[in-house]
Amino acid sequence: MTTTSVTIEDLRALIAGVLETEPEEVTDGAHFAHELDIDSLLMLEISTRVESAYGVPENAVAASGATTLTELHAFLASKLSGETPASPLIRPRPVSDPAARLFLLHHAGGSHLLYRGWAEHFPEDWELCLLEAPGRGTLQALPLIDDCDRLVDYFYTAIAPLLDRPFGFFGHSMGALIAYQLTRRLLRQGEPLPTWLGVSAYGAPQGEADADADSSPHLMADDELRAWLRSGGGSPPQLLDNDDVWHKFAPVFRSDLKLVDTWAPPLSPEPLPVPLSVFAGVHDKLIGEDRLLAWRAFTTHFRGLGRYDGDHFYLTNHQQQLAAAITAAMRSAAP
Repeated sequence: MTTTSVTIEDLRALIAGVLETEPEEVTDGAHFAHELDIDSLLMLEISTRVESAYGVPENAVAASGATTLTELHAFLASKLSGETPASPLIRPRPVSDPAARLFLLHHAGGSHLLYRGWAEHFPEDWELCLLEAPGRGTLQALPLIDDCDRLVDYFYTAIAPLLDRPFGFFGHSMGALIAYQLTRRLLRQGEPLPTWLGVSAYGAPQGEADADADSSPHLMADDELRAWLRSGGGSPPQLLDNDDVWHKFAPVFRSDLKLVDTWAPPLSPEPLPVPLSVFAGVHDKLIGEDRLLAWRAFTTHFRGLGRYDGDHFYLTNHQQQLAAAITAAMRSAAP
């Protein structure tokens, strides 16, 4: 019999029944494949039972891309209420038949709001797609993702249908890492590659030589982490100085910083066959020029380093100049 409502506890019990385990073993944020060891056959069984129990179309669960109990619950709740599931894609100025798409990826602890107001500085026939990580904005109900490959998977699912025309990636800080890894994934799978890749305020991948406390801010004590964020600039004082506000947002910072800190750089990666430009603030205390210039080894078409007045978050004061530089770079890189 089908039902018109769904509770997360009912779903937990259903999945636990398939796995022949106790419901408490199926935690809200545990990744189906990684933490719960749910293989493709078990996932098929779960999907079939969920679709039967809640009257959703066949293959709907697989198509949803849900990888945790929380994501599955959010999908079913929206499906049964007729709402469209929240998407990590924000298009501030949708274009029906864009000449190009530019995907913008935000920093650790941030959101798509980093790029608020950018669309007006780009060609009218371009579509800007702002990517938002779970746990913030309209994705507040979804669990945070603290693993680079899992966030890349999440974003890939969202952008895959939109790679049907020239496109570029621009990522700031953590977003630069995700943009780089997204490009590597597309290359590995033989899919369309970005016309151009822009990395901002993030050093080129390197070995584990610097894997110490200074490069692992997610392990810092609260006061130390707040001081570290304050020194980097960009985080408003009311967030870092107000205990109540800080405790609300601290989990987002720690999750994102853990993603960056625990990412294992590839060993001797092949240079990307994609034009790559680097951007940074002149007074950025978090990243040195040598690490920025080291990106030239990761591309066959290095387009140089652009420095702008400001700190780690220089880009908030240079929207128009950056938009012009990105537009010119993408156009010159087009085949």
